[in-house]
Amino acid sequence: MFGRWLGNRGQAGGRGGALAGIQVPRTAGVLSCRVLDPVNEPVQRAEFVVTDGVGRKVTAGETDPFGSLLATVPAGDYRLAVKAEGFTPFHGAATVTEGAHATLGDVTLQVAQPPQLPDPGDWDIEPNHSQIGFTARHIGLARIHGRFNTFAGAVRIADRMEDSAMHVIIDAASIDTNVQMRDDHLRSGDFLDVGRYPTLEFYSERFVHRGGNRWGVTGALTLHGVSRTVTLDTQYLGLGNGLEGEARAACRATTELHREDFTLTWQTMLARGIAVVGPSISIDLDIQIVPRG
Repeated sequence: MFGRWLGNRGQAGGRGGALAGIQVPRTAGVLSCRVLDPVNEPVQRAEFVVTDGVGRKVTAGETDPFGSLLATVPAGDYRLAVKAEGFTPFHGAATVTEGAHATLGDVTLQVAQPPQLPDPGDWDIEPNHSQIGFTARHIGLARIHGRFNTFAGAVRIADRMEDSAMHVIIDAASIDTNVQMRDDHLRSGDFLDVGRYPTLEFYSERFVHRGGNRWGVTGALTLHGVSRTVTLDTQYLGLGNGLEGEARAACRATTELHREDFTLTWQTMLARGIAVVGPSISIDLDIQIVPRG
């Protein structure tokens, strides 16, 4: 909902009232609102985007600990979009004039209906519509993006989602950063050592609901012969149907690995004083699952 449109046109440059001391360019104004939940508590870190009349992004950010947002923008007509985990997005319009303060007042976000969960039973990861990718720093400069091209996995959905389990096996030799020489080095004994450790495996039987469509999936990742506990920060995207009418469920997940936890020390390069890969590696997963059979 919009809340009240206060339309307070303060003194030019924001020198009066709540905007005292804020320097506003002569051709600009200020747009603000406060984001609340249905029981009038502030929604912290709600994401907002301000766009102009033709849909171009002008500014974006997050609400502060009190649920407030404030943006200085050139005079004109704007659209404001606000979204937060577990709530229905808000869209509103505002006109900002030179040297004035336009506010949407209190914006109340409504609780969103969580997406339907998959039916209990055995589901398989569908590799043609799934991806396991990673990002690492190269010699402290540019980022390297890569993926594993070959993997398989299964998810057993329990009657109570929290009691579900999953198992994923990744072919270590299928690592692909789009540079053959680098990929050969990644497969060597300096890094993955695929001759001794041909697979990476992840097994979890701990699914924790974090609210809305957010879940934490915690399990053991075995990499380079070492097992460590890892939590996937997971966004469940819901159910859909494929081209042949088959049921599909989808999610995105991220985590961060510290390579030294898995004894990945790049021995040859470190002996020469070159830190080829940074200490942490970001993992990104886009996964679709289909019912087995």
